[in-house]
Amino acid sequence: MAPSRRRGPELEAALLDAAWEELAEAGYAKLTMESVASRAGTGIAVLYRRWANKDELVLTAIERHRTSHPVELPDTGTLRGDLIAALTGMGQTRATFFAVTAAAVLSGLLAGTGLTPAEVRDRILGNQPLFRSRTMYQRAHDRGEIDLDRIPAAVLRMPFDLVRHDLFMDLKPVEPDRIRSIVDELFLPLVRATR
Repeated sequence: MAPSRRRGPELEAALLDAAWEELAEAGYAKLTMESVASRAGTGIAVLYRRWANKDELVLTAIERHRTSHPVELPDTGTLRGDLIAALTGMGQTRATFFAVTAAAVLSGLLAGTGLTPAEVRDRILGNQPLFRSRTMYQRAHDRGEIDLDRIPAAVLRMPFDLVRHDLFMDLKPVEPDRIRSIVDELFLPLVRATR
């Protein structure tokens, strides 16, 4: 019995998975539309029907990898515990993602797309940190730990922004002492000051 042809979302997922694997193994400079098509077991025309060029394919593969590998948001019963667990999970889960992404950006993705660094960042990272952490902050608000109406969005994003910065700069999981410092010495004092 012949294998069935992949179509629609199944085909697109296979193509983007192949692009991510090629990016992680070969790097941005060596990745080609041909190498991705070969890895996916399809023809190159299938790729060009969906993405105009390598840069668009790589950006979409990075976005898909991020969204298909979410960081779990814990519920420890305290905001401090939730943040430390969430940031630790983020630091461990996203270390490889940031290493591959940083290498792609520094190897030419930024120049090839014509996008600004902020546009590439937004495309790669999306608005996930604040959107997904909103549940965690809402639980803390409901417990009376914080007043969400008084805390600026920049303060709520700050712990996640700092961990992303460290991941991008160091390309390895963030140390537990650094995460505790972000939470205990930077974030919680700012939140307490808004009461």
